[in-house]
Amino acid sequence: MQPHSGGPSDSQRRSLLLAEVAQATQRLADAGVPSPRFDAEELAAYVHAVKRGELHRVKDADFDARYWEAVARREAREPLQHITGRAFFRYLELQVGPGVFVPRPETESVVGWAIDAVRAMDVVEPVVVDLCSGSGAIALAMAQEVPRSRVHAVELSEDALTWTRKNAEGSRVTVHQGDALRALPELDGQVDLVISNPPYIPLTEWEYVAPEARDHDPEMALFSGEDGLDTIRGIERTAHRLLRPGGLVVVEHADTQGGQVPWIFSEESGWADAADHPDLNKRPRFATARKAMP
Repeated sequence: MQPHSGGPSDSQRRSLLLAEVAQATQRLADAGVPSPRFDAEELAAYVHAVKRGELHRVKDADFDARYWEAVARREAREPLQHITGRAFFRYLELQVGPGVFVPRPETESVVGWAIDAVRAMDVVEPVVVDLCSGSGAIALAMAQEVPRSRVHAVELSEDALTWTRKNAEGSRVTVHQGDALRALPELDGQVDLVISNPPYIPLTEWEYVAPEARDHDPEMALFSGEDGLDTIRGIERTAHRLLRPGGLVVVEHADTQGGQVPWIFSEESGWADAADHPDLNKRPRFATARKAMP
């Protein structure tokens, strides 16, 4: 029989961080943070350089008081990804920060549809264009998951482009600075799929936008005219110009715009099979259409 030391057990000795995480969760919940437990754990993992599943292994003596600085920033509704400097998207870990739109989980289902569609094409090296690329999340996911694709990322903002280029370094994505509405004339009629997560919030909705987005994401990435559809109308024209006959366009939109966006891709404008699709929460999230054959 082992002698009993009378000291605290391992689980007691190492519980300080988990107790702090519980306190932080309550503080973030009180501040209105949508996912307080996840964010409290993610900040703890970031500050202590461990994975979220390893927090219980951090000893009391290794607790880093900078955790509470990070929690205070999140409590003030600074985006989690700005504090940690990273955002996770499908199989990617991206660098993000001030000046670039933080990719959202809802966009993963948009990209999933596009990846399946490109894989189903009878094209050896499909050409993909990501308009309003921001962090490069969509372009990089397409390049990673469709290995023989040739992917072009188009971004107008200098600030955002810094992050696009950082994330695309060493990848097969070609980054272009330019306006999505006039982009890549050299590829007219040659593109297999155009995809975009454009700005789509109506200017009238400003006060209802979550503080993380309203106060930290670039306005250029959020708002687009009185009804939020100005950029999407422009992307319709760009996509029609870029796509080969039979090529596809995929555009994300707000969950309140599902009834409107497919109508922008009308038969009169040279489109077929315009449809809307839900995200994983069953909310309308993106529209698709096929460029009609001549």
